Amino acid sequence: MGLFGKTPERNPKDMVTEWNHKLRKEGYQLERQIRAIQREEEKIKRSLKEAAKKNDKDTCTILAKEIIRARKAINKIYTSKAHINSVSLQMKNQLATLRVAGSLSKSTEVMQAMQKLVRIPEIAQTMQDMSKEMMKAGIIEEMLDESMDVLEDSEEVEEAAQTEVDKVLWEITEGKIGEAPLPPTEEKSVPAPEEEEEDTEELEEMQSRLAALKS
Repeated sequence: MGLFGKTPERNPKDMVTEWNHKLRKEGYQLERQIRAIQREEEKIKRSLKEAAKKNDKDTCTILAKEIIRARKAINKIYTSKAHINSVSLQMKNQLATLRVAGSLSKSTEVMQAMQKLVRIPEIAQTMQDMSKEMMKAGIIEEMLDESMDVLEDSEEVEEAAQTEVDKVLWEITEGKIGEAPLPPTEEKSVPAPEEEEEDTEELEEMQSRLAALKS
């Protein structure tokens, strides 16, 4: 507290350093979640193989959907980690700006990444607090409340597509259940118009030579 009870303003460099520390901490937390989901996925795989031995296709289908949900969850966490890395990189740029200009600058990249990070339930509170501090520091503007977007997650994984289920079943049971993924379709090479014209001209020349020889 200051002499008249007023808290002095925080040093921008200290704020950026603290934000980077928090970002690394949240990144480690997300990595732990990825490992936890992967461990659960391995358990589900073992259960699926056991159900496949008993030819219990209904149980296999349910477990395959759980594997799909787990993989989608991991992909989303990796995306969140990429946003955290983006903010962390921008914070390092802010330190460089601070040394040159003496103040922090506004960043669209940080704004966009923070808008996505505040929607992740596991780190939402930390990201919300950090975004408020960034707003006061002038790095980002006031963000719109887009918390309703979280509802899309449950809708996306509510029912996995049958083709995805078949691929997972084929993969885990080594082809005993499910269907093999379709091979990539090869596009037939279509000759260019010029090539077609050249081929036609050569054919006509050959036909005229044959006609001349016969005569």
